[in-house]
Amino acid sequence: MKFSAPTILALTLAACSQSPATPVREGAPDNAVRLAMPAGEALPGVREALSEPVWAAAPDAQSARFGHPGETPLVSVACREGVLVVTRHAAAPVGAQALFALVGSDGILRLPVDATSVPGQRGYLWQGTIAASDARADVMRGAFTGTLPGAGMIKVSAGSAIGDVLSRCRSAAPVAVPMPTDTNQTTE
Repeated sequence: MKFSAPTILALTLAACSQSPATPVREGAPDNAVRLAMPAGEALPGVREALSEPVWAAAPDAQSARFGHPGETPLVSVACREGVLVVTRHAAAPVGAQALFALVGSDGILRLPVDATSVPGQRGYLWQGTIAASDARADVMRGAFTGTLPGAGMIKVSAGSAIGDVLSRCRSAAPVAVPMPTDTNQTTE
């Protein structure tokens, strides 16, 4: 089949005037359409950038949790009879033990933690205890970073809720009663 020069010219011009085919991303549906998101809207299921994790106190003021409101906390601290129970809400292998390193402007705390089954939680979480009267617990009053093998590092901001829990727990701690000394002396 032979084409005349005007036909070839018309076909060439027609081919040039068509827009190039949009590239198809591998694995994308054939008729997918790319849309631009409005600048002021967040993507569904994505937390707003303005939402920072914060400390929140429990109604009884005996515990505080640090995290995004409405979500599982990153870390929580509860007072039980003068002892602080620190929970890092990250999955822990059964039987595991580690040191939860808390580093802040008020010092360093290397808290021994164990994989612990916590009521209301699935699986095991990292949990450890420290006496509320221990001066090393003051690291939690200010901003600190917490590092745990396998659970990564978290940056925790200062908050009044954790400071209140520490203060209340210290005041509720049992006071050590000194042992009486033997004052009976024998005289001859």
